[in-house]
Parts: sequence; C-alpha cells; structure tokens
Amino acid sequence: MDRFQALETFIAVAETGAFNGAAQRLGQSPPAVTRIIAQLEARLGVTLFLRTTRQVRLSESGERFLHDARRVLSDLRDAEASVTGSHGRPRGLLRITAPVLFGRYYITPILAEMLDLYPEMRVQALLLDRVVNLAEEGLDIAIRIGVPEDSSLSAIRVGAVRPVVFAAPDYLARHGTPAVPSDLTSHSILQAGNIENAANWPFQKEGDRLTVRVTPRMTVNDNQAVLDLVRAGRGIGRLLSYQVALALDSGAVVPVLEAFAAPSLPIHILHGEGHRTSAKLRVAADLLRDRLRANPTLRRANL
Repeated sequence: MDRFQALETFIAVAETGAFNGAAQRLGQSPPAVTRIIAQLEARLGVTLFLRTTRQVRLSESGERFLHDARRVLSDLRDAEASVTGSHGRPRGLLRITAPVLFGRYYITPILAEMLDLYPEMRVQALLLDRVVNLAEEGLDIAIRIGVPEDSSLSAIRVGAVRPVVFAAPDYLARHGTPAVPSDLTSHSILQAGNIENAANWPFQKEGDRLTVRVTPRMTVNDNQAVLDLVRAGRGIGRLLSYQVALALDSGAVVPVLEAFAAPSLPIHILHGEGHRTSAKLRVAADLLRDRLRANPTLRRANL
C-alpha cells in the first residue's frame, strides 16, 4: 500500500466525515477508499474511525493520528515542492473557493484561462457566501473579501470593494432620494441576508463612522435576487460595489448617499503553503493576482 496515498485518503475521510465524500474529493471509488482505510487500520493495529449507518467519525486514536498525518503529508508535499516548485510543470487538481457572484464574475473566467495555459491541471471551484476553512475542506486557495482573520495563511492583496446603497431611478422618483443615512428608516429596504451585521448599515462622513439600523421589508439570502428586486423598483438595497457595477454602468440603478460612502474592504488571495509553493498553486496565485489587480472595478473602491 502506498503510504502517501493512505495518509491522503485518511485525511480526506476525516475532513469530509464520509467515505463517499473522500472518494469524490480524491477522484476514487468509495470501495477503494474503504479498502485503503481498512488496510491502514490493519497495518497500524488500531481503529481510526467509528462507523455507524449515518456517519463516520474519528476514534480517539484517529484524532491523535490526524495531527501527525497532516504534518507528515505537509512535509512530503513541501519536499516535493522544494524540488519541483520552481521548474516543475503545473499539474493535478487545484481546489479554490470564492464568494458566489465574485467567483462567477471574476474567478471562473481566470480559471478557464489557466486551464488553457496548463493542460495537465484540473480545477474544482467552490462558490459560497461563507468563510470556508481551507484545511478542513481540503482547499488550496481562497478568495476573501474583508480583513483576513487567519494569520497563518499567506495573503496577497489584489484590490478592494465597498458597500454601495442603490435604488432604481423609478423608485426614487416615486419615493424621493434619501439625503442622509437616517432617511433610510422611511424607505422600503431590501436586504441581502448573507451580509454580516445585515441590519446595521455602515456609513462615514469626513472620516467619522456612523451606523444606521434598518428594518428590511424583505430579506433574501441571495445577492442577485436583491439586485433584481431593486432594479424592478421595489426598494433600496445594499450590496458590494462589484456586485452592482454592471447595473450601475447601464443606468438600471443609481447609487444613493454617496457622500456617506462606507469604508472599502480589501480583497485577498489566501493559501496555506509557505515559501516552497507547489507549481500548480504558484501559477494559479500569480495569474489570479495579475488579472484581478488589472481589473479597473477592483483597483478602485469608488465607482
């Protein structure tokens, strides 16, 4: 049995909590994953997983082994990267996560370009509007909007965005344009529910920050749905600048309260590898950095 493969399989089962999930991540069949784990347990003479009909979870021995397995696998990958990272051909599976609309607008086109450049690479893109743990999900790269919280990750800043309050011209013609943030309390608010502290809308004026608490008429956990409702003249919304850039450019919606524009938020490429970066991660991070930094929408937070 290949010990490298055994460790990789064990970690995948531990992180996904399922043999089927590990098989999907590794591109293997579930019976193959089950067989590898059984052989590993037999060789070690311990039970690594407690199995029920509903779930697979680590045993006490498995918990101890997981820490060591991750360290050993990381050392093996670092050793390979130190030899091939600078001159080896980028190959293999790259797993990346990004916010849904940001991934759709900006990341997937860059990934498609990368696959044209490097035929031996494959990509899995996980587009989610939540923070994903790279290690637990087995991911190589994350695109994050906001200040990174995990200082153990390498961070490459590539741009900035900011919250934008916006409405359709028709809505403003019927209901009036807010002059100050507190005027929002008398308007129909359409809220994207996946934005942190959703009911507290931040603003600033001459460097002083202020917050207005709004009561949404409708809350939707989908940014595009909020944009569509605002375009239809149903109320005032708030999204990030990149999410409304096309609608603003077309005139379908207009920004409001620009004199009180909220502070910008940085965009970072995050990855967990150090200076001995694998070839696939290196080319992906470099291409993403170059393309995102060149995008005028992301070079400036103001519209």
